[in-house]
Amino acid sequence: MRVVVLYNAVSENASPSERDVLVQRDAVIEALDRLGHEPLAVPCTLNFEAAAAGIRDSYGDVVFNLVESMAGSDWLSFMVTGLLDSLRLPYTGSPTEAMFLTAHKLLAKERLCQAGLPTPAWIAADEAEPPVAPGAPTETVHRPPPAAWIIKSVSEHASLGLDESSVVGGDPAVVERRLREQVEQWGGAWFAEEYIDGREFNLAVLAGPQGPETLPPAEIDFSTFPAGKRRVVGYRAKWAEDSFEYGNTPRRFDFPPSDGPLLEQLQHLSRQCWRLFKLGGYVRVDFRVDAQSRPWILEINTNPCLSPDAGFAAAVERGSLGFDRVVQRILDDARARGPSPGARDP
Repeated sequence: MRVVVLYNAVSENASPSERDVLVQRDAVIEALDRLGHEPLAVPCTLNFEAAAAGIRDSYGDVVFNLVESMAGSDWLSFMVTGLLDSLRLPYTGSPTEAMFLTAHKLLAKERLCQAGLPTPAWIAADEAEPPVAPGAPTETVHRPPPAAWIIKSVSEHASLGLDESSVVGGDPAVVERRLREQVEQWGGAWFAEEYIDGREFNLAVLAGPQGPETLPPAEIDFSTFPAGKRRVVGYRAKWAEDSFEYGNTPRRFDFPPSDGPLLEQLQHLSRQCWRLFKLGGYVRVDFRVDAQSRPWILEINTNPCLSPDAGFAAAVERGSLGFDRVVQRILDDARARGPSPGARDP
């Protein structure tokens, strides 16, 4: 089978987080080769006419979509699946609507609240408006005001601008000032999310013939963090290999029997997210668990990183599936779903 491996073009001065897509591209191509497919790598930019021409000229049967951002913005990634819809080509990962909703963290949180799923309270703000009231699921409306907030980008991923200084106290004036500082430094839209001072888990979910399958849960191990240091998986923890955070936030898969009910709940919530957003292919759901062992959904990552050292690959290895087998299952899911039913012939 001819497989177009579509990825976002990367400039020479790109950041480590942007260059990581090249590692994913090579890993997927090597797996496709071993599986007996014919991979054809096609870079994608905002010049969609050129991208469409490159995809058409490849005569691919399916597109393996690795595009994470466009022109340096993660928010634009859904435009690529929209292009593939217009070309009536099957592609891996989640469909355009799911890409759009999950890329915008506040839209995702609103959808989670409407479904009664637990997500931390938040304060939304734009560049001109002061913060508005926090949102929360119905069952948590009467919780006390958060003691601390964490400032996040609405639509950028890879922990852009995120470190322990992103955690601020509950004073609304401090929150508003920090939001404006982030807008001035990074641009775009930012929001404050209730900081859950607890455990952090990642759940990888993979499409299967019987529906979404959760892979072994992973927990970020903060045990070597000194007292008083905020437990945050920020940019340094993911990309700065010489930093304390990078070396002291390993993931672990071994848990005591007492964690069994919690892990089952995390898996159940992950499958609920899959069905709620009508996801596809492979995703990662990030959680925080508070001191009362209550899980809170932070983000839903469509097309999560497939680099060999990333969390999804680690969950695959722990589950004894094998990377090649997972790549084939992702392809099988794309082929089974086919082109978007709402797409029109070009």
